Amino acid sequence: MQNVAEKYAVGGPGEGAVQAFVSTVRGKVIGPSDHEYESARKVYNAMIDRRPRLIVRCADVADVINCVGFAHDHDMPLAIRAGGHSAPGFGTCDGGLVADLSPMKGIRVDPVRRVARIEAGCTWGDVDHATHAFGLATPGGVISTTGVSGLTLGGGFGYLSRRYGLSCDNLISADVVTADGRLITVSAAERPDLFWALRGGGGNFGVVTSMEFHLHPVRTVYAGPVLYPLDRATDALRLFRDLMETAPRELSAFFAFLIVPPGPPFPKHLQSKTMCGVVCVYCGDMAAGEAVVRPLLKFGPPAFAHVGPVPYPMAQCTFDALLPPGLPHYWKADFVDDLTDDIIAEHVKHGPGIPTVNSAMHIYPLGGAVQDIGADETAFTYRRARFTHIIAAVSPDPTPMPRYREWVRTYWSALHPHSSGGAYVNFLMGDEGEERISASYRDNYRRLTEVKKKYDADNLFRVNQNIKPAAA
Repeated sequence: MQNVAEKYAVGGPGEGAVQAFVSTVRGKVIGPSDHEYESARKVYNAMIDRRPRLIVRCADVADVINCVGFAHDHDMPLAIRAGGHSAPGFGTCDGGLVADLSPMKGIRVDPVRRVARIEAGCTWGDVDHATHAFGLATPGGVISTTGVSGLTLGGGFGYLSRRYGLSCDNLISADVVTADGRLITVSAAERPDLFWALRGGGGNFGVVTSMEFHLHPVRTVYAGPVLYPLDRATDALRLFRDLMETAPRELSAFFAFLIVPPGPPFPKHLQSKTMCGVVCVYCGDMAAGEAVVRPLLKFGPPAFAHVGPVPYPMAQCTFDALLPPGLPHYWKADFVDDLTDDIIAEHVKHGPGIPTVNSAMHIYPLGGAVQDIGADETAFTYRRARFTHIIAAVSPDPTPMPRYREWVRTYWSALHPHSSGGAYVNFLMGDEGEERISASYRDNYRRLTEVKKKYDADNLFRVNQNIKPAAA
């Protein structure tokens, strides 16, 4: 009979240690000899191909505590997988332990207090389903399959952010398993230094097992895409810039170069055609939303517009089908203080080269409520940058990815001299280096290293956009 150590192919710890660990875990433990191993080790980005020694599908907080303790005691790499949407592949590692929190999907909504307690395995689609029944929501991203904890720990902006702030701005408290295996609660009143760091500092400080969020009245939004031919791209970008300069907080919109998806609601003569456009979401009175969006509908005129009242969860999942798990991804991004004519010229030059219908070039606005909070009040610091862009090559076929990756790099290199210096950490890939991470936190970086030293001096939590502990 195969012993436990052989089954899970753990090279460092001996059989007794492995067997003792497995006996403490209520969730499923998967090793290289298990038939589920090949599917369990796969992650969102198909360019990531790593082979962990153990994958633990955590059933509860106790499993998380035991995973942290085992990895710490045996000096194993530890990867935390929650929503599983990490493009850099931080939900896995070679030769280490993966603590998979995706089974932990509890959500409790308190409609009176307008608060939700959300476990770390939830996606924004899970949250929207639970809160929409009460006519409530909290700011998430723009893809409903994105994980709640990963997005929030990096800051978290989306369709509701100009009105209600970032995801991390709506965080009330979090339960965290620290490197020494303790479960602690963190809030503005309890361990405020760690609460500050969690709001933008990523997964550097512990394993977040649940989060408590403020909720806001959101039920129906005025939303949809407006598409223009490429020969109007310069003027369309200027219109987008000027609109977002004066738009009320209720309006969020992003500009995109895109290949029109081959299906409804897009007309056949536009399907698979490269175009530019604006996707808008107005969270407020429908008549007011129609008036605010009207300049986008009058300009051009547009080649296609599909804008109207929709339930908020529908707006949130509009692009889910374009980004299923298991496709190769390569991203690069930056913040910019403004959308200048020079930046617009570079977008118009490179954006039409978007390679696949799954790829994206999006420019997101960061005004309104995002700027109500000071740059040093949370770890997320780029409060004065007006826009952030992401250039993402995504393809069902991995063969041309080297060529697509070069398109991303060339495009980004043309824009980077105009940037604010750093990028949204949730848009960084895993190969960008310590200097790039530091630039993405500006003056907050030193403070983050001090918090890291206090809560994770040995850098157990290093499979992330890593902030190293401050030197002693």
